[in-house]
Amino acid sequence: MWAAAAVGSSATDGLTGIVGVAARAIESLGEWGVGAFTLAETVVPPIPSEVILPLAGFLAKQGSLNLLLVFLTSTLGAYLGALLLYWLGAKLGLERSIRGLSRLPLVDREDFEHAAGWFRRHGRSSIFFGRLLPGVRSLISLPAGAAAMPLGTFSLFTLAGSGLWNGALIGLGYLLGTQYHLIEQYSKFLNYAVYAAIAVALALLIIRRVRRARAKS
Repeated sequence: MWAAAAVGSSATDGLTGIVGVAARAIESLGEWGVGAFTLAETVVPPIPSEVILPLAGFLAKQGSLNLLLVFLTSTLGAYLGALLLYWLGAKLGLERSIRGLSRLPLVDREDFEHAAGWFRRHGRSSIFFGRLLPGVRSLISLPAGAAAMPLGTFSLFTLAGSGLWNGALIGLGYLLGTQYHLIEQYSKFLNYAVYAAIAVALALLIIRRVRRARAKS
């Protein structure tokens, strides 16, 4: 029944809200668009990879994207984004980099300090395991560059960690693609999750900045 309904229609027809918009953008841009999304998410998280990569896996299962190319481009995008932050940390130093980047929307100084603390405690292993932790994954490259971590080691650990994370999320979406009738329910749930995450991020950012302003005064 569902297979028949899907004939002649797009794989994204059952997706609504922000998830539907993201899925249609991915479908239009193709595999290299997935890489661009992961690059942007690594530098300045606009839409988290927890949304983008399962959608890409789902579209791969529906035949809209190539599964292997999705994995390769997403991992390359994550690596290039990490490399940009590594270079920034190496050129400007940790403090100047944090001071400049913390002015960006939805980014707070405490996030960078948390990532820097993680790097100090765990050293090079933090580059691999940090790729698996939301909140650390995007920012751990900055202290690595500032500490002059060897580029080869940084690249190896980044590619391994990012590849594992991306592969898991893409695989989940691919498995979901075998259950086409679940996609509408998945879309609604993921929309609620994204909206809630945005609301929480905004609330925390406001609270942090209000507390900082009070402390200065």
